[in-house]
Order: sequence, then C-alpha cells, then structure tokens
Amino acid sequence: MFASDNAVQKGLITLAVEKTLLDIGKPTYDKVTDMIYKDYHCYLPDCYEHPEYLNETLKKLFGNSYRVIVESIHKQLEEFAYKKPVERFLEIISR
Repeated sequence: MFASDNAVQKGLITLAVEKTLLDIGKPTYDKVTDMIYKDYHCYLPDCYEHPEYLNETLKKLFGNSYRVIVESIHKQLEEFAYKKPVERFLEIISR
C-alpha cells in the first residue's frame, strides 16, 4: 500500500506544481522545467524527492517573488498537508 500512496502523493505534488506554473504562463513553466533539468538533470516529478531543486530554481528565476508561487502550490496541496511527504515538500519549498 505504501508504494501506491507514495505514487499518488508524488502525482498530486507534480500536478500542483505544474498547474501553478502553467497558470502563470507556459514560458514560466518551460523556464522552470528547463532549469531543473539543466542544473540537476531531473524532471518536475523528481522534485517530490528533491524539493530543494524546485526551491533553488524558483529563487534563481524569481528572487523574492518565488514566495507567491510557493503560496499557490501550498494552497493547492493544503488538504493533503497532513501527510508527512506532502508536509515535508511544502516545508522545504517554503524555505
């Protein structure tokens, strides 16, 4: 059961991040995903295991404005924040 629960949470987080970035605009989504790949050789779903990649990338691209993006991701994942992996993800991207 744990593995599938993990996969569901990874999917939820990936969708929340994708939706937030695409709501801002496709160029923003492309910039973030390109930089994550270029800097870490990872894709967006890998940020589930490595939220610090997303955190660093957002800070590099948007400076202090990254907080607005993090806030939006937070809102979308609010109802799942009681789950440890989601809570950990939100905590790390909020630093």
